[in-house]
Amino acid sequence: MSKFDLIVIGGGSGGVRAARVAAALGARVALVEGGALGGTCVNAGCIPKKMLVYASRFRQEFHDAVAYGWGDVSPPFGWPTLIHNKDTAIHRLNGLYDRLLTEAGVHIIRGWARLADAHTVAVDGQSFQARHILIATGGRPSVPDFPGRESVVTSDDAFHLPTLPRRVLVVGGGYIAVEFACIFHGLGAETTLVHRGDSILRGFDVEARGHLTEALRARGLTLQLNTRISAVKRDAHGLTALLAGGRQLPADLILYATGRLPNTAGLGLDRAGVELTASGAVQVDDGFRSSVPSIHALGDVIDRVRLTPVAIAEAAVFARNLFGAGNGRMDYHAIPTAVFSTPELAAVGLNEERARERHKHIKVFRSRFKPTRELLTGSEQRTLVKLIVEATGDRVVGAHMVGDGAAEVIQGLAIAIKSGATKAQIDATIGVHPTVAEEFFTLREAN
Repeated sequence: MSKFDLIVIGGGSGGVRAARVAAALGARVALVEGGALGGTCVNAGCIPKKMLVYASRFRQEFHDAVAYGWGDVSPPFGWPTLIHNKDTAIHRLNGLYDRLLTEAGVHIIRGWARLADAHTVAVDGQSFQARHILIATGGRPSVPDFPGRESVVTSDDAFHLPTLPRRVLVVGGGYIAVEFACIFHGLGAETTLVHRGDSILRGFDVEARGHLTEALRARGLTLQLNTRISAVKRDAHGLTALLAGGRQLPADLILYATGRLPNTAGLGLDRAGVELTASGAVQVDDGFRSSVPSIHALGDVIDRVRLTPVAIAEAAVFARNLFGAGNGRMDYHAIPTAVFSTPELAAVGLNEERARERHKHIKVFRSRFKPTRELLTGSEQRTLVKLIVEATGDRVVGAHMVGDGAAEVIQGLAIAIKSGATKAQIDATIGVHPTVAEEFFTLREAN
């Protein structure tokens, strides 16, 4: 029986980073993965989705180019070409992950793992032992049970559709639903976003998500809020979503993006005595140790902050503490995040609602303006920039933006907020002109 210092179950971003760091620190490491290396982010998440986002924006670019003197062109779009090129790029990344692990000295075990006990992992009839086991199996899409459930797809399936559907219903109000609705709409599909709540993107700043909602509708995307689907029927003409109240919505594709669950089913965690939350997440302490001292977990499977860079950071803290001289703790403060809708929404720090709960006095600085790019196009699109300041100490505690390039802009502001910058320091910074980003440095009046 092969023995290791660490066996990592899951070849996603967190698992790969933990394995590589542990191996670099001298540990004998194995990583078990039954699917493609890279996990959700590389294969059915961040990377391929961003490729589809890029593709979805060209149609508007061609339209706007006319105002800048280019001839009016409407080139045909080929979905199969996009998917083929996306697959080729992803396969290259899968190979890169394989090489990185191999070069780091990590032993890759192909297959699906199951815990036999607190120190033993079974893979396709073989058993492997380790002093420590790390669960880094990520999450999976969750679809509620309703009549016709078998006729809908999830975000995982959307990356492999043979053709671009003509009519699309996207169900959900989170960032995955909003992003895919924008993708299909941008590529020319007749798209409707159906959400049971009264607003999209719960948890983001209320003003920012309201601004985005207006922008999406102005671009022609249909939003059906406060709407529930009770059943889905399929016939010779396609799909029909039956809504509570009797209305019907026809579609060729219905994509459910109504949440994700920790991917812990079938791992044998119960056999090893690992405690799980009600949602199936692994319960861990600040050192990512589960109720069984030899078994650890991180990333989406612990359901704290479900972002790829967070899993990577958690993995580095975990491996250095276990096999190095580290005694660090994961810092979840001021993590920047973005919704790659069109236009984008990005944020770091506290939203206005949370800031008012946490601080006695705050100041809010905001600006809505037409960006320079739109001065010739005739578009009425406005960009929103917003800073939240804790008034007593003048510290900037939140930054929010809705507009083109929001994610890139907020990444820079994340450094300032993470470092405890004051509004006076932001004001003293000279902006690059003319840019959208400079608007954050010209906000002078609280409103």
